Amino acid sequence: MNFLRTLFWVVLAVSLAIFSTRNWSNVTLNLWGSIQADVKLPFLLLLMFLIGFLPTYLYMRGRVWGLKRKLAFAERPTVQPTPAPAIAEADDEELA
Repeated sequence: MNFLRTLFWVVLAVSLAIFSTRNWSNVTLNLWGSIQADVKLPFLLLLMFLIGFLPTYLYMRGRVWGLKRKLAFAERPTVQPTPAPAIAEADDEELA
């Protein structure tokens, strides 16, 4: 199973490297006003992927964190109050 996972990541990395080298061209972005920026296409695609992926990932991690906290609270054993030991009343003879 580890071999298949490693093979998947190697194929993905090689595919991304080939895609990046074949599409290494400038893209002109028209920003506000008359400002323009020239960005390489692979970098622009990576940036757009992260803009779409990170909010979803952070939301999911927040939900998992909250659910783990609720589960830990539900699994926590309840503390049963122990009755206080009865104090034996001292006889008047013992005090004198």
